[in-house]
Amino acid sequence: MIDRKTLTVALKQKALELGFAVCGVARAGALENHRPFVESWLQKGFHGPMQYMVRNQEKRIDPRLLVPGAKSLVVVAMNYYPAQHQPEKTKYKVARYAYGTDYHFVIRNRLKKLADFLTELTEDHTYRVFTDSAPVLERAWAEEAGIGKAGKNTCLIIPHKGSFFFLGEMITSADLEADQPFGKDLCGSCLKCMEACPTGAIVGPGVLDAGKCISCLTIELKEEIPAHFRNRTQPWIFGCDICQEVCPHNRHSTAHDIPELKPLDPISFWTNKEWETMTKNIFVKCFKKTHSPLARVSYEKLMDNIRCAADAESNHS
Repeated sequence: MIDRKTLTVALKQKALELGFAVCGVARAGALENHRPFVESWLQKGFHGPMQYMVRNQEKRIDPRLLVPGAKSLVVVAMNYYPAQHQPEKTKYKVARYAYGTDYHFVIRNRLKKLADFLTELTEDHTYRVFTDSAPVLERAWAEEAGIGKAGKNTCLIIPHKGSFFFLGEMITSADLEADQPFGKDLCGSCLKCMEACPTGAIVGPGVLDAGKCISCLTIELKEEIPAHFRNRTQPWIFGCDICQEVCPHNRHSTAHDIPELKPLDPISFWTNKEWETMTKNIFVKCFKKTHSPLARVSYEKLMDNIRCAADAESNHS
């Protein structure tokens, strides 16, 4: 029988081979220290239109309710910072995480391979894999697994790497060696992200009012962007990177080498006119059939986002 330390080292090495930049382990248990913040955040309505955040609160606090018998959480991070950015010829901006194939597919497939590897070594373990797809407090568990610390903009910051990372988890009954939780504050007195947010969505250090966030307004909100935000979304038509762009930690960002995350052709080559004259058929062909994150919104919603960005620019010119 392979010992716990050897098993954990082998699993982490396999995670790196699968393209993850970092892998950490935490002991499964209830995150009771996070309960007051989560309850207060929801009571204040800071979840905005994301009603699913209200459900499954106990599972959100204790992952053992998701996987009975769970002993460990394996947390991985995948770099998505692109080598190639959108061309200057277009004024319409897409968040960097959405340049390529939907990360849910990319990370889940690799996490399943990691779980299969663990099965080979342990012969039997009960597990589930997640990436932003279940009631899991991802950034809290990333901190517990020693990977990094959530910044004032609520994004997880990985020391010397930055915050342009996807997170994924494997909750498993395997008994792995846990890492030391990450306790160091990485923000200090810096307020760059809070000051840069055009909608004032970061209402306090580490507190996001999602109903004001450009990412939420352009993706999670299914209706048209409300009038009082329409001049404040700037050029963003799907998501937003402003609070990460101004973060000093992201001066360490380096380009990823994940083939599936390479920018799709519309991201790399489209001009303003191609975005503005996009038909529903082109939307389906270029985004739905390519498994782009942009397919999360309807054609009508994306076109409203584009109109909103165009209006915002004309009012600031």
